[in-house]
Amino acid sequence: MQGMIGHHAQALEMAAPAVEQAGSEGVRLLAQRIDLSQQDEIRMMQEWLAARGEDVPSLDHHHQPGIMLMPGMLTPEQMNRLQAARGAEFDRLFLRFMIQHHNGAVTMVGDLFEADGAAQDDFVFKLASDIQADQTSEVARMQRMLDALSNVPL
Repeated sequence: MQGMIGHHAQALEMAAPAVEQAGSEGVRLLAQRIDLSQQDEIRMMQEWLAARGEDVPSLDHHHQPGIMLMPGMLTPEQMNRLQAARGAEFDRLFLRFMIQHHNGAVTMVGDLFEADGAAQDDFVFKLASDIQADQTSEVARMQRMLDALSNVPL
């Protein structure tokens, strides 16, 4: 839960520049959808952790020195490339990087489900299952969008 909060927080950082920098309305709308869904899931995870007296990491926790990135998370160099991009270049990078990011979340859920005794709590099982289903579906949608962009010049 704590690692997934940081993972989701990075998705918010990735989606934020799309409002100004995306070259297509489709990418802007996708980024808005990702932003809303990740915010909701972060809030639910924070509430679940707090209710159990667990540490609730800040949304910038993954920026702390020495923190290991969760699967699929972008490196600082990748984030810089995304933030500097505009138009069709932004769209391509956003889609490629968000596919990487979502696949990392799906990996994290798979690891959770494979761990003995994990995800026994109904809330955790439902949240993890929803993340797996939603992000797998979004990866397929983003791959189609990325494929369509392959013919658009930069």
